Parts: sequence; structure tokens; C-alpha cells
Amino acid sequence: MTPIFAFFALVFSSSFPINLNASATDGEVAARFAPVFYQAIGDKPRGDYITNFDFDGDWRGDNNWKNTDDKKFTLRGFIYFSVCETETHYFIHYAVFHPRDYKGGQTKGRLLSDIIREGVDIASKGEAPTGLLAEATVAHENDMEGALVVVAKSGADLAKARVVFVETLHHNSFTPYTGSAESAIKPGDVFETDGQHVLLYVEPKGHGIEAYTGDEKQKAIKETLVYKFAAKAGDPEKRTADAVDYDLLPISTTLWPKAAAATKSITYGTFYDYGVVTINYLPPGGKAAAKKVALGKRASAFLGTTGGINMARPPWAWFSNGERGDPLGSWFFDPAKIIRRDFAQGESFSTAYVRLPFWAK
Repeated sequence: MTPIFAFFALVFSSSFPINLNASATDGEVAARFAPVFYQAIGDKPRGDYITNFDFDGDWRGDNNWKNTDDKKFTLRGFIYFSVCETETHYFIHYAVFHPRDYKGGQTKGRLLSDIIREGVDIASKGEAPTGLLAEATVAHENDMEGALVVVAKSGADLAKARVVFVETLHHNSFTPYTGSAESAIKPGDVFETDGQHVLLYVEPKGHGIEAYTGDEKQKAIKETLVYKFAAKAGDPEKRTADAVDYDLLPISTTLWPKAAAATKSITYGTFYDYGVVTINYLPPGGKAAAKKVALGKRASAFLGTTGGINMARPPWAWFSNGERGDPLGSWFFDPAKIIRRDFAQGESFSTAYVRLPFWAK
């Protein structure tokens, strides 16, 4: 065993192995708090297996629907992630990809997506899309939903850090969860954990994510696969139990670099001008100050031509159905500010990032 592998084996023992494709810091944090995903399985199981965008060996978005059914392509378990850090908290985005959302008909999806897109153009006048309630019934190629896990730091000791807030994406709607009923924003919006791992439920067909509760609605699905982080990508079709291993993939080196093109690509089909994003940054030994990052035009939806057209979005294009009025991307680019507002936190909840997020460098 090489020294670097021996080091990480010692750090994580057997419970928290690290994906060495990520930076040590981000990979360590993402692995330590990687959620347990309860994936419900519908009548087309391969449409519900969690995997990577390029499961079929290419980065084309418009052949994923077709290739989902081709068993020469293994749908191994992967979850995308990114990490932000302030003085007081870690903010970890976990993005869950499925090659298709099959909750509605393909023809209906195409027609509805055209109507929705026309309505968005009229209503938003080029601004962030809002009011897409009909998307909840539209089948489409590619699907990406996820969760933001917020961890209160305890110095540099990850073993003593604890998950305090979670927000999940469920069909263009963010749902906030806390760790106790007393602090929940709405009754029932409480998450459970297995150690430091939040338990999340992924619905079949449409793949909206919510806290796992094991209630009657969730139990009504006959088959559920449990995906757990193990620094290796398991094959759900070769499992020996109702559990699948998953590995972590950094957004910084996978989805993001391909989003920089300003025109249609084989991966993305829709683009949006994010302009200038401003965050608070606390450099080492310095004072917190506004940091402006010119993002400009970036991809905002994956290329998809079956069912609804270009309807699946990467994390920096997730939004919550117009109820917040935030600029598109706020939930990804400035999670500290969003979480402090959503959970009514005080000044002791830092919104100044002590490390620049990967997209701001």
C-alpha cells in the first residue's frame, strides 16, 4: 500500500473511506456526512437506479433515455457533490442523477414542455424560471435532484461535527428539515440520521427527494434499495441484498467544466446568463469582504430530447417554484446566506466563506 493510500485508510478506518479523485478536504467532508438514500423502485427499475451522467461511456445527454434500457451499460451507484465552508458550518450539496424521469408519458411531456417554456419566456422575460408546477407531471430525459446538508463544525474535528439542517429538492420545491420537532419550520419536517448520515427518501419514477421517515406513503412502495457511501460504485443488478454501495464524484471536475460553453453542447441544451455573483469571503488572516465573481453564461439544463425537452437541471440551476424570489443559482452559489435566512439563524451563523468555492476560483 502506498503512503497516501495508507494515510486515508487510517483516517477513515472502514466507515469513511475517501474518493481520492476529490481534494482531500472536500472529499473528507463529503464522505463523512454522505447521506443514506432510500431509493424506491417503480415498474421500470433501471429508470430508478442512481448512477452517473456518463454511465453509457459518453457525455451526450440526448441518448441517455434510450441507453437506460441497454443492459450492456451498468448503472453503477454514484452521487455528485460539492462543499462550501464558513467559519461555523459546512454546506454540502449532493446531486442525484437518473437517466430518465418516467412519471408521465413521453408525447405528453414534449407538448407540455413546449407550453411551459413559452410561458416561462413570457412571464420571466429572460429572468430565472418560475411557476413550473406542471413539471411535476412531465416525463423527460435525464433527471437530477438533490439535497443540501448543513453541518455545524466543532473545530477541526469532523467526528464531533453534527448535521443541523437539511434542504431537499422535490420537483422544483425546496423542503427544509431540522433535527428535532421543536425546531422544525413545519410539523413533520424533521430528518433522521444513522450516525452522521442523513436518511433521505427518493421517490420512484420522478425522483423527488425528501426526508426518510418510513411512513405509510413511503412503505407503500414494494421495493426499496438502500444506497450507502462506500467509496466504490456498486451494481444494483448484481446486489446480494437490498443495499447498494455508492461512490462520490466532485461536481468541480465533472459537471461544471462542461457547463462553461455559451452555446448548445452534447451535454447541455439550455444556457442562462448568471451575470456576477457576490459572496462574502474571509481570506486567511484577513477580514470578510464582498467577493464578486463574473460567471456569465453557463449551462442551466441538460440536453434531453425524449419527453420534456431540456428539463433536467444541474445544481446551480435548481430553484423553488417562485416562492422565494432568489436569483437563479442562489441555493448553490451562496448556501450560507440562503440557509441562515430559511432557518432564521442569527449573526453567530457565519455567511463568510473561509475557502473560495471551486466555481469562484
